[in-house]
Amino acid sequence: MKFKPLADRVIINPTAAEEVTASGIIIPDSAKEKPLRGTIIAVGNGTKDEEMILKEGDQVLYGKYAGTELDLDGQKVLIMRQSEVLAVIAL
Repeated sequence: MKFKPLADRVIINPTAAEEVTASGIIIPDSAKEKPLRGTIIAVGNGTKDEEMILKEGDQVLYGKYAGTELDLDGQKVLIMRQSEVLAVIAL
C-alpha cells in the first residue's frame, strides 16, 4: 500500500536500534533507546502557512518522544509534523 501524509506531516522509517551486549547479556528490545535518526519515506503537501521543506529520502534527526508509531505493511514507522523534525543530516 502507498501512504500519503496530509498537510505538514511526514512518515519516517527509523534507523534500527543497535543491539548492545555487556558481559554476554543481550539487551531486550524493550530496554533499547528509541532511535533518534531516520529516513523520510513520504511527505505531505504542507499548509498555506508552512511550506513543506522536507523531501523523501532526507536523513533526519527527531526528538526522543516525537511522532506517533504506526505499523504500515508490517513495518514500524513514525508519523510526525514537519516541526517535530530537529535537523536534516547533510550527506
